[in-house]
Amino acid sequence: QVHLIESGGGLVQAGDSLRLSCAASGLTFSRFGMGWFRQAPGKERESVATIAWSAGTTYYADSVKGRFTISRDNAKNTVYLQMNSLKPEDTAVYYCAADGRYFGLGPRDPQNAGSWGQGTQVTVSS
Repeated sequence: QVHLIESGGGLVQAGDSLRLSCAASGLTFSRFGMGWFRQAPGKERESVATIAWSAGTTYYADSVKGRFTISRDNAKNTVYLQMNSLKPEDTAVYYCAADGRYFGLGPRDPQNAGSWGQGTQVTVSS
């Protein structure tokens, strides 16, 4: 059974940084593209960033481009999301997700995710 465990969320002020981690187990991590999504109250879940199984290709939503960085450490079965220059509009529950198939670019559409973490809250105060 696949388990994705997020950590690193918290309450910060605008302009601060956070690093989210997602530790994976129960899957051959190095074969799966990974992604981060977020969901704010009353809004749909949206893709934030993805990283391919090979780590050679990444994607960022326009709203976070230049501020967030996704990376992975296959030796630790972990994917990270470094978030800098945080804004109040970044406030959301952040979810880690794995592709539903091998050798993908990472899920950008929630329907393409095969596994989800439980989420970690990020709150940015102004």
